[in-house]
This record gives sequence, C-alpha cells and structure tokens, in this order.
Amino acid sequence: MTLLLSSFSVYIVKMIKMIISYIKELAAAAGISLGTGIFCGILMILLIVQTVRLHKKNTGIRADAIKRSRSVIGGQVAEQVAPFLPGFPCKPADARFIGKPVDFVAFPGLSEGDNVSEVLLIEVKTGKSALNGREREVRRAVAEGRVRYVEYRADSN
Repeated sequence: MTLLLSSFSVYIVKMIKMIISYIKELAAAAGISLGTGIFCGILMILLIVQTVRLHKKNTGIRADAIKRSRSVIGGQVAEQVAPFLPGFPCKPADARFIGKPVDFVAFPGLSEGDNVSEVLLIEVKTGKSALNGREREVRRAVAEGRVRYVEYRADSN
C-alpha cells in the first residue's frame, strides 16, 4: 500500500512539473502575462486533484458493489443447492422451490408415498444475512397459527 502511494505521489509531481512547463510555453505563445498563465495552471492542477479524488472514491464504491454482488450470487446458489446439503430439514424430493416470500415449501413423507407429516416453509440464509420484513411477517403468521388450506375450483366460476 505504501509503495502504491509513493508511486502515485511521484506521478502527481511529474504531472505538476509538466503543467508548469506547459503554462510557460502557452503564456509565451499566447502573449499573456505569466500571472494569468499561473492562474490558469492552478485551475488545471485543482481540476486534476479533484479528478483523482473522484477516481479514488469511485474505486471504493465499485469494490463494495462487487463484494455485495458476489454475496447475493452466493446466496442464490446456496438457495438452489440447500436441499442437498447436510442438515436440511427434509429430503430434497419433498421440497418445492418457490423463491419468494420463502424459498421452499416442503412436505416431508411425500416422496416416499408415506403420509405427509407436516408442511414446512423453509427460508435459506447464508453468512450474516437476516430475514427481511416480509419473511418475518410470514414467520409470525405461521407462529400465530394464521395458516389455512384452501381448495379453489377453477371450473366453478
């Protein structure tokens, strides 16, 4: 990191020297006073400094965006393979991926022709991720028993 800052500082000094030499040449060629040329040069230097600051800031923002993107993609992959990982609460064949507002609805016993022992709503999380507001609402509705089974007949309407 120190080496990078050192080489960056050398680069800035070279840029400033080049600008000063250009100022002298331009002032002589344009027939303007050296003071006016120096003023314009200072404005150019300030512009360069501001550009460098913006570049550093944007680099940090881009790095953060890439890190977040990788985290989201990793979570999506984990959602898809979760039924095949150790500790998943039912057999993979008993789980159905729905994605939102929960990741899976599972019916333990369904794949073996046994009685369905329960219905599970499964949310897969990785790392430090937490339930969002909608997921917490679903969890609360289940915990409070606000769950129903509805039979809808499409041909009777």
